[in-house]
Amino acid sequence: MPELPEMETYKQQLHAILAGKRIIQTEIQREKSINVTADLFKQELNGAVIVKIERRAKHLIFHLSTGKFLLLHLMLGGWMYVGNDQDAPNRTKQITLTFDSIRLYFIGLRLGYLHLHNKQTLEDELADLGPEPLQDNFNREAFQQLLEGRRGMLKTTLVNQHVTAGIGNCYSDEICYEAYLLPDRGMDMLSEEEKDKLYSAMVSVLTNATQLGGYMENPLFQGDQLTGGYNDHCLVYDREGMECNRCHSKIVKTEISSRKTFFCPGCQK
Repeated sequence: MPELPEMETYKQQLHAILAGKRIIQTEIQREKSINVTADLFKQELNGAVIVKIERRAKHLIFHLSTGKFLLLHLMLGGWMYVGNDQDAPNRTKQITLTFDSIRLYFIGLRLGYLHLHNKQTLEDELADLGPEPLQDNFNREAFQQLLEGRRGMLKTTLVNQHVTAGIGNCYSDEICYEAYLLPDRGMDMLSEEEKDKLYSAMVSVLTNATQLGGYMENPLFQGDQLTGGYNDHCLVYDREGMECNRCHSKIVKTEISSRKTFFCPGCQK
């Protein structure tokens, strides 16, 4: 599932391509992917200009010139492609937005969605999300305060969107590895030094992953050289049985709260 680095990569690239462009046609192949009738969805979108694109947690927010918003969550299996019918992937598209000479295809939205909101309903939808891990005012002190009194496991705390927004399976494992901490450690058992290492690891991993384009491999457009660049830099995620780069122990795969989890038993404590 796309996480903060993937959605931030999408945001930056889509904003550069689509900001200022007018939607001239809307096609909906799966009405369950939207939250209003197909007719109303088309009526609200056709003729609207994409003003800007923002990210919140694992969501993208498309600001429309009409004052309305599109809220996207790709969920498991969802992705996007910008192009035309000649180079688009041979996959079922749930929603297609046509601009001038290009189209934005939403693919794999079986669990994901593209919902239409006004300002108030958008705020309500996002109200219970935790702080952004990379926002300027989310410093070490704020992180320490956020963790006070928490007793859950490290893995489940990191992926809890009410605690910090945007971290999922992949980056929670990478963060734990970077911090030399086992993902099943209890939050209430971490020392202040370990919490400090956890904060540094979180910022380092998410920043590096974003700069490298995240780990999702499907290109956003023809010739895209950024998207998925972090996939070859994962140190534990999806590396079961491979050698740890630090201590040469074998990476182990397990489950924590029904989530697949990867770690090194040799150097994570």
